[in-house]
Amino acid sequence: MHDSILETADLLRRRKVSPVELTRECLARIAAKNPTLNAFITVAEETALIQAREAEAEIMRGNWRGPLHGIPIAVKDIIDITGLSTTAASNLFKNRMATEDAEVVTRLRGAGAVLLGKQNMHEFAYGGSSVISAYGPVRNACNQEYIAGGSSGGSTTAVAAGLCFASLGTDTAGSVREPAALCGVVGLKPTFDLVSTRGVFPLAPSFDHIGPITRTAGDAELLLQAIAGDYGDDSQISRDTSSLRIGVPRNFFYQDLDAEVAAAAEEALRVIQSLTAFVRDVHLDVNPDRTLQAAESFAVHAEYVSRAPELYQPETLRRIRSGGHTSQTEIQKLRSELKKSRQEIQQVFDGVDLIITPTTPIPAPRLADLQANPDQLRPYEILLLRNTRPFNVWGLPAISVPCGITKNGLPMGLQIAGAPGSDGLVVRFAAAYEQAIK
Repeated sequence: MHDSILETADLLRRRKVSPVELTRECLARIAAKNPTLNAFITVAEETALIQAREAEAEIMRGNWRGPLHGIPIAVKDIIDITGLSTTAASNLFKNRMATEDAEVVTRLRGAGAVLLGKQNMHEFAYGGSSVISAYGPVRNACNQEYIAGGSSGGSTTAVAAGLCFASLGTDTAGSVREPAALCGVVGLKPTFDLVSTRGVFPLAPSFDHIGPITRTAGDAELLLQAIAGDYGDDSQISRDTSSLRIGVPRNFFYQDLDAEVAAAAEEALRVIQSLTAFVRDVHLDVNPDRTLQAAESFAVHAEYVSRAPELYQPETLRRIRSGGHTSQTEIQKLRSELKKSRQEIQQVFDGVDLIITPTTPIPAPRLADLQANPDQLRPYEILLLRNTRPFNVWGLPAISVPCGITKNGLPMGLQIAGAPGSDGLVVRFAAAYEQAIK
């Protein structure tokens, strides 16, 4: 089941395959692989099959809604689906039932997608490993000895293992792109505020994004069209890439890379050189300060932390409490600085159209190593999210696409980012790169 959504949609439309068959196939794979990968918290078998039968009946009547009609998709367990629990991988929310759909789920339903259930994640999305979860750690589909990344680890490993055709994750510092890179799939963070976060439990509202996780860049575009509605792209953007100007920020983003990641990134840049007008170095000023994110996360959790601290995993509680000392005055100041940095970054795109970096500076670490040395967990996560976090601060669209495999068989990712609102261009260029390395 490694066909893209685009290819499968064509078969569904022509009634060569059935949504019920596809859904049963995904459910069978979940039953076989989830006990090891730990990608799903809730599998909505009954309702998924009901939705698949409805989709099949509609398609048989000639009422095909588009490329997601009858396609089995799942969402990170921080996104509300009516009638299912939204645990955020925490004992605090073990029994928290959603009474309405998140906006993105409403849109997926409107497109005719079949919803398979809710995926495991790093507790409350506060981490980049998915090692910390009330439901146990998520494992990497490419090699179960390694982490899947996070916080959308269950969503990326599920797509990589073929348990679903696509999923939706959230991304506050890289939580869609970083695990996508570690699991060898595509992860897209749209422009800030392009996709509604209504019905999604927040981590830090100034930085939270929702994005698709898929097997191909073309599939990411299909999901973006569904969840964002109009994203300022009427397909005027040419698929020809030859006039594009590429910027490479060697400061910060290319420093202290794992040797295999560095080699893969240079090889990717050689390919990109042949696809575009030019590739040149650019300088990006990165502000690594995380005070605002920490303060916002504390504000979200303050009441719960005072009422039931024992229901959090100890490390999540420590992270949340670390943001409890910032004054309102300071928070307002940081928010206005954030707004200014989001305006200033746009000047970079006077000289280039897209920015290219490795998604993560290192491949996935081994799960047992992090479990044996818990004090190493946070430093590893900060390193894994180093190259993705700045794009959340700037609010720019950014995608991770696979760009190679290490000698240990671990995937590596390439990050492509563009100006605010250039989501269509970012995704199309990712698709052109994918084609070029096939």
